[in-house]
Amino acid sequence: MTSKIKVLIVDDSALVRQALTEILSSDPHIEVMAAASDPFVAAQRIKECVPDVITLDVEMPRMDGLTFLQKIMSQHPIPVIMCSSLTDSGSETALKALEYGAVEIIAKPKMGTKQFIEESRVRICDTIRAAAMAKPRPLAVRAHAVTPKLTADVIMEKPPTKAMIQTTEKVVVVGASTGGTEALKLFLEMLPENAPGIVIVQHMPEQFTAAFAKRLDSTCRVTVKEAANNDSVVRGRVLIAPGNHHLLLKRSGARYYVEIKDGPLVSRHRPSVDVLFRSAARYAGRNAVGVIMTGMGDDGAHGMKELFDAGAMTLAQDEATCVVYGMPNEAVKLGGVHRTLPLQSIAPEVLRLCG
Repeated sequence: MTSKIKVLIVDDSALVRQALTEILSSDPHIEVMAAASDPFVAAQRIKECVPDVITLDVEMPRMDGLTFLQKIMSQHPIPVIMCSSLTDSGSETALKALEYGAVEIIAKPKMGTKQFIEESRVRICDTIRAAAMAKPRPLAVRAHAVTPKLTADVIMEKPPTKAMIQTTEKVVVVGASTGGTEALKLFLEMLPENAPGIVIVQHMPEQFTAAFAKRLDSTCRVTVKEAANNDSVVRGRVLIAPGNHHLLLKRSGARYYVEIKDGPLVSRHRPSVDVLFRSAARYAGRNAVGVIMTGMGDDGAHGMKELFDAGAMTLAQDEATCVVYGMPNEAVKLGGVHRTLPLQSIAPEVLRLCG
């Protein structure tokens, strides 16, 4: 029997500490070893027992989350998940934390419908398991019953076996999860301003995706924005799926555009990479290039095989450069990947394939 994942919760709100404790304790593979009200108490707990994963509040008295994160990552790297409120300042700070070595962001748990609470539980527990598998990098170097795991069938039917006729423009679809924010940053910063149109699903909570897109837009030569319904997919533009919504690639004549769609969790995620990839297989076919990056689980693996079968070229990030080699590995095992490449080689290969 494998040992449980030991989690240290650090948050100044007693209600949040209680909510997270209840959520994590519901998973038989996770154990809350301690809950601390601030980083000073947390540091003492870490001296007593080193956790496998830390959930860390972004904004706290006495010492803020970013300062404590820097201390952890420079002294003894431990997988850290930032727990943030859905505010503009909280989003910006949480995204900065990812640059400092945090592996994921989760939104602070709150009350809602039974379905909302269950989906939050699934997402938070999955994030803890992903973080426990992550390879944290030093700061100096950049059987509980759950909701059934749904496939992309609930959002759209499988594409026809016959691939669509190629049009003049290529379109690139990308999926990523744990570790993906920094991987996407490196990938996109390597692209020229006239790069092919790109559509991305990065597993991230609602309201963080807009801040993430804005941050990328400020550092990349391509234009990056959070996708809105009916946005055109054109050269020099990158569209990122809004948190908590599925994103589909569609086509009208020679024009590619995106559709924002609600629906249940697919492969335990919303947005789901499988949904994006399936839509690309149907509406772009051999005109698409699919890329799957770092992340836990298998979201995107089946969709990538559908892209492969539709005649698209497919690329996966290699194990050495992944924070978690889950999603790419599953896609490889399904036989849906043409080439596996280190992260720094993906952008040049995408540009080569798109001519």
